[in-house]
Amino acid sequence: MKTDKDLKELWFSFFKDHGFKRIDSASIVPENDPSVLFTTAGMHPLVPYLLGEKHPAGNRICDVQRCLRTNDIDSVGDAWHLTCFEMLGNWFLGDCPKEEMIKLSFEFLTSPKYLGLPKEKLAATVFEGDEIAPKDEVAYKTWKDCGINEVFYQNKEENWWALGGGKGPCGPDSEMFLDTGKPKCGPNCSPACDCGKYVEIWNDVFMQFNVQNIGEKAVLLKNPNIDTGLGLERVVAILNGAKSVYDTGIFKVVIDFINERATVKYNESESATRSYRIITDHLRSSTFVLGDERGVVPSNLGQGYILRRFIRRAVNHARNIGFDTKYFADIVDIFVDKHGQDYRDILEHREFIKEELQKEVEKFSKALEDGHKEFDKVINGIEKHKEFALKTGEIVENKISGKAVFRLYDTFGFPFELTKELAAERGYTVDEKEFQEKFKEHQEKSRVASAGQFKGGLADNSVESTRFHTATHLLLAALQHFYGKDVKQRGSNITPERLRLDFNLDHKMSPEEIKQVEDFVNEAISREIPVVCEVMPYEKAKESGAEGVFTSKYGSEVKVYTIGDVSKEMCGGPHVQNTKELHHFKIIKEESSSSGIRRIKAILD
Repeated sequence: MKTDKDLKELWFSFFKDHGFKRIDSASIVPENDPSVLFTTAGMHPLVPYLLGEKHPAGNRICDVQRCLRTNDIDSVGDAWHLTCFEMLGNWFLGDCPKEEMIKLSFEFLTSPKYLGLPKEKLAATVFEGDEIAPKDEVAYKTWKDCGINEVFYQNKEENWWALGGGKGPCGPDSEMFLDTGKPKCGPNCSPACDCGKYVEIWNDVFMQFNVQNIGEKAVLLKNPNIDTGLGLERVVAILNGAKSVYDTGIFKVVIDFINERATVKYNESESATRSYRIITDHLRSSTFVLGDERGVVPSNLGQGYILRRFIRRAVNHARNIGFDTKYFADIVDIFVDKHGQDYRDILEHREFIKEELQKEVEKFSKALEDGHKEFDKVINGIEKHKEFALKTGEIVENKISGKAVFRLYDTFGFPFELTKELAAERGYTVDEKEFQEKFKEHQEKSRVASAGQFKGGLADNSVESTRFHTATHLLLAALQHFYGKDVKQRGSNITPERLRLDFNLDHKMSPEEIKQVEDFVNEAISREIPVVCEVMPYEKAKESGAEGVFTSKYGSEVKVYTIGDVSKEMCGGPHVQNTKELHHFKIIKEESSSSGIRRIKAILD
């Protein structure tokens, strides 16, 4: 049996032998990036380098990146979907040797030294071409030369990577699939089908083009790249012949733990199996998010809202199978013991994770009570309507509207099944069709927002954002100057219009304190200090006094940005060359972010 540890070791051994250097995983919460809530793919933390900045580790790198995607959250519970997963990746930066990458992919997949998959069970897809870019004949021919019989040309929707809106860096991709052996669903069966015959295992993205304006032909990119991603958990399941990712590794450990303590057993029904998987997935995701060094806690906005949704869904599904939420802390320990080996921040925040999780479970228990009261109000409203209708002859059904059911779901966390169950106890039905319409509308809004955020990532490397990035360093230096080195960055968000910095502080800043911080930053700007970048080993950077905002994200070599005697930080960049480019710094708001965490929003005039 191959484990996730085995697969990681094979991955790094293979790419090291082919001249790639390993880098560490970045945080699961992006730094200084307004385009996404979470790190959704291995390429995301490497955006500056994909745009041409030099990476300290060189132009051939590989890693395993912790990722979190929420657009498929409602699909969790089936055999393959996860919200949190680990992605194996490798990159060519500033180069696009397509044939070499495809041959590397083929070797890793089929060589007995590595995965040893029979080539007869593999299929690949390539871009079929359109009016914007040509057919990817190079990729097609290379796969055929490798001995893959099933190579499919597919359209832009299936085999093209681009930014949101279609402008900017883009290119064809080539996806690899394992044929499960199921019969074809029809004469046109292909990996684009949802019939389950083909399971995707790897994707090579050839970022070789640029589209300047919508509708124009793509032109070759000045700094082309190759970005690949292989889902760790899914491939481990495939290698072990498992029918689900939840039948392997740490997932099986947790499901067995729940099964020993729940009144409804894992395979007792389809709904029970789904509940077990949702609890497992959502508590794992919550462990990664709460354990992140950026200090995310449950809230009604952004990352905190997603975290809250994970925890509350886990509570609901624990109720479905008769599993006591007091055991959630034990499940966190299982995940921390496992993933803390690779991600130090999770290990260091073990108690914080359990404490915050328990707080949210208790809050939600109160919300469930409020939800029950709201449900009673809905029923009472219908009963009153019926009383009035007796006088007018109107017929009123014992049916709860889909709108009301969705409000119970969205506002109070009541899943549809719970509302339906409570309704049946009172002799009512629910308007499932209207609920599904509202639910799909909600899903589509979430999907568009999520996709739009991620696809916008590469676009936000503007001059304005670069200036705000440097200003954030000066702001942190100012806060540490006045309040001590114990003040740390707890979160950052930068747009082309403003910066936002979260930091730990035990009190609200007075107007005088805000003015002091502003003056400190503006004094540094007025001194026209050069911003100097050096590449050095991580340990040397620490010894030099460089501020390491997030200790788990740095590789063996790091970039250190020094701003005179004001600031010295390990950072990926980009930055201005001189503080004079910032002109003038102005704090527009200072407020509470969460308990013990303050937030500053600032602009540059």
